[in-house]
Amino acid sequence: MKRSVRILWRVFWGGVILFNLLILLINLGLLGYMPSMNELENPSSALSSDVYAADNTLIGRYYVQDRSTSKFQDISENVFHALLATEDARFYEHSGIDPVATAAIPFYILTGKKRGSSTITQQLAKNLFPRKNENILTLPFIKLKEWVMAVKLERNLTKNEIITLYLNTVPFSDNVYGIRNASLTFYNKTPDKVTVDEAAMLVGMLKGNTLYNPRRNPGFALKRRNVVISNMEEHGYLSGDQADEFQKKPIVLDYHKLDYHVGLAPYFRQVLEQQVDSICQTIKKPDGTKYNIFKDGLKIYTTIDIRMQRYAEAAVEEHMIALQKLFMSQPGYANGSIWTKTKEIQNVLNRGIKDCDRYQMMKEQGMKEDQMMAEMNKPVKMKVFAWNKAHYKDTVMSPIDSIKYMKLFLQAGFMVMDPANGAVKAWVGGIDHTYFQFDHVNEHTKRQVGSTIKPLLYCLAIDNGFSPCGTVSTMPQDFPEKKGYDAGGSKYVELPMKTALALSINNAALYILKQVGVNAFVDFVHKCGITSNVEKFPSSALGSSDISLYEMLGAYSMFPTQGINTQPMFITKIEDKNGILLRNFTPMQKEIINANTAFKMIKMMRGVIDNGTGRRMRFAYNIQSDVAGKTGTTNSQADAWFIGYTPQILAGAWVGCDDRVFRFASERLGQGSAAALPIWALFIKKAYADKTLGISPDVKFQQPPGFDDCDVMDPTSQQRSNTYGTGNGGNQDEADPQEEVPPNNGDWK
Repeated sequence: MKRSVRILWRVFWGGVILFNLLILLINLGLLGYMPSMNELENPSSALSSDVYAADNTLIGRYYVQDRSTSKFQDISENVFHALLATEDARFYEHSGIDPVATAAIPFYILTGKKRGSSTITQQLAKNLFPRKNENILTLPFIKLKEWVMAVKLERNLTKNEIITLYLNTVPFSDNVYGIRNASLTFYNKTPDKVTVDEAAMLVGMLKGNTLYNPRRNPGFALKRRNVVISNMEEHGYLSGDQADEFQKKPIVLDYHKLDYHVGLAPYFRQVLEQQVDSICQTIKKPDGTKYNIFKDGLKIYTTIDIRMQRYAEAAVEEHMIALQKLFMSQPGYANGSIWTKTKEIQNVLNRGIKDCDRYQMMKEQGMKEDQMMAEMNKPVKMKVFAWNKAHYKDTVMSPIDSIKYMKLFLQAGFMVMDPANGAVKAWVGGIDHTYFQFDHVNEHTKRQVGSTIKPLLYCLAIDNGFSPCGTVSTMPQDFPEKKGYDAGGSKYVELPMKTALALSINNAALYILKQVGVNAFVDFVHKCGITSNVEKFPSSALGSSDISLYEMLGAYSMFPTQGINTQPMFITKIEDKNGILLRNFTPMQKEIINANTAFKMIKMMRGVIDNGTGRRMRFAYNIQSDVAGKTGTTNSQADAWFIGYTPQILAGAWVGCDDRVFRFASERLGQGSAAALPIWALFIKKAYADKTLGISPDVKFQQPPGFDDCDVMDPTSQQRSNTYGTGNGGNQDEADPQEEVPPNNGDWK
């Protein structure tokens, strides 16, 4: 053998040995980090947690990256065909590295053509462990590392597992990861249901997430989709006629990006996130670490009924649009003079200015106060909330004017639950989550409840011997803290108890409170599930305490359920990414009152609707079904409430401004029956109209066996009533507006 030939062979075999040594060193991680097989099989990519409604409809996600997983059998073969035809036609023939494509690289370099040679397995390796510090010197080593990972994947996973893992990790347009999220986002369907043209569209995005985004660049996206369809024809997945047919179809999206602010029940999802995050702190994974709602791909199942949620949101919007017009028609609101009316209102504006992001940013930059205020008074282009179809308008105004504008919007909270099991069916925490994130339903958001507290006081009295037909005084009452406390209604002198509740007479509530005792009343309120602070002052019987809508509905649940108090619940179970149950939830129930007391309260609260402060339900909305409830109004109409129930559903509404200084001057417009009750009425009409809900206006409250009605009382009942005074009297024809809460608890301290 010639010396030159021997040298050539030595170089060749030396290169082979060196190459294999290099591969060995890479595999051992001696030339940089090499993931273990366990890491390759179980990538640590953050998985979004999914939120499901009661019917398993996906309604939201929590994520760092919007990433999801699917199983092989859950993906349409159309997706696989489109992917193989476009990215790796010999996928099922090679072992991770395609020798044909690799050998062709020099020819493409020489001809100047740009063509990818990476297999799906190599691309998967790159997706699982993205390249770092890539440059012309490190690229060969990075490429070799990906080859090693590809071979390891091929040796330890099946082809179907590899292609599925690839589709679960690859990024699509709009920051969406995984085929499941992509098909849900762009076509509102799971990946097993996508058609050929839809699959081609999704796979086509992979070449360029921005350029081929069908929402932003439909023209480029259409051309790319048709290229993929041609590839499918070329590789025998489609006939020529089929390819022509699909290429003629336009791109029709059903876009549903699950954004934090938009979509169904955004306020609910915000509260749910906090609740689940708290629960995650108590659950540990097999490795001892705690679950993360944003990274661990949890499946969160809730009680929300998507139909009721839509009706609730529609009811709030319909009423608040009309109410806002009336609110802004008040003197001083439309022209802005309200902002100089009182020192308290000026303080609200000053706090709003100093709390806003723009002011805080300038303050951090070291600007002086006069400079900051000058900037805050400069008109700029901006988007602000508006009651129109888009829920915003483009305008030009100064930041200070925008603060004034936004603070004058009335807010609302509305919650619907099944009183029998506590399941929360609908949750509307405000008028628009994009512009107003503060939730007005959850247990931490508290407002003065006004006369909606009175049914709890009357219930305690009924349970201790009062009769709905027995008379109660409406004269001023003496308390140790204050003599001659007159909260309104003394013109009646005395009334039947049921009439006093229907008309919401404040002095009657004070009289009853004096009989049962302040301490007993506060204890009973807490027994009903209300955890908010209720101070032991007489005004607490009139609703001067701040309590959440969430708590009030829990307390009211005992009325339609024959005395069984059921606390609201909105999570049924939480599973991990593999569907393994981590935590399930059951109703929290206890008996508070007996069935007779509960039904007496139902009859009395029906009187509120038939002849009292809630009569608007009948004459304005023509709702003639079996409904019971209570209105509530607080100081100068700062808060408007209505909580009502049928035999099947319990719901409550609150309306007011976030800053209590802004309110209706007119009691006629601002009281609970005018400002809050309409939301309830509009909702129940929509619910009755949807026969699929099974909520019927024909269902009646059932009288318990042996019910002791005040119209036919036994001697014992009569004797108990005489203790507190008895008498007869019909309901008033007109509701006397006696709901306003008198001066706050502070007067008693």
